[in-house]
Amino acid sequence: MRVLLVEDDEPIAESLTRGLSRYGFEVRWVQTGAEALASVADAALVLVDLGLPDMDGLDVCRELRARGDVPIIVISARSDEVDRVVGLEIGADDYVTKPFGVREVVARIRAVLRRSQPPAAPEQHGRLRIDRRGRRVHLDDTELVLTPKEFDLLAYLAEEPGAVFTREQIMESVWDENWFGPTKTLDVHVGVLRRKLGDAAAVETVRGVGFRLVLT
Repeated sequence: MRVLLVEDDEPIAESLTRGLSRYGFEVRWVQTGAEALASVADAALVLVDLGLPDMDGLDVCRELRARGDVPIIVISARSDEVDRVVGLEIGADDYVTKPFGVREVVARIRAVLRRSQPPAAPEQHGRLRIDRRGRRVHLDDTELVLTPKEFDLLAYLAEEPGAVFTREQIMESVWDENWFGPTKTLDVHVGVLRRKLGDAAAVETVRGVGFRLVLT
């Protein structure tokens, strides 16, 4: 997924680019409002600073919203309530105040994308059918009884079957973006999920890294 980052502060931009890349985002970095308006066509989401060298970031937001409905998150050192309100009123989907951590930005991106995307039809993954909107999973014609976290874990791994997700990525996405500590609960949930999936899919352990969902 491509994110357009509009930020003239090089250290912040480089840090965000590295951080977002670790979470699977493809980042295109530009430093001016004019570059942003010329580069937005293929972006799934825009992160825009307000203090740009050629134009105010609020004007960039206003122009982006006039052109279409690409999700926009403002990232700014301006913490005044007026700036936040104006940013949201002209079409930004969220507002993050500097300083911030990459985890917070990733959580905000995911939340905005969830709100902006239309409800998806049930997904067929081999013998599994996952209804994210209804939070139901069927194995062949039988509905699996899953706890909320078991559903969230399976749905997360099924976003990209075969891809390896690190323990940290899973804990932050399925449990809490502010999570920090041991991952024993993840192992317990993986074990239970494996039993419920049977031979329909395998949650494989990638030693020293994390897990991946393999369809059979």
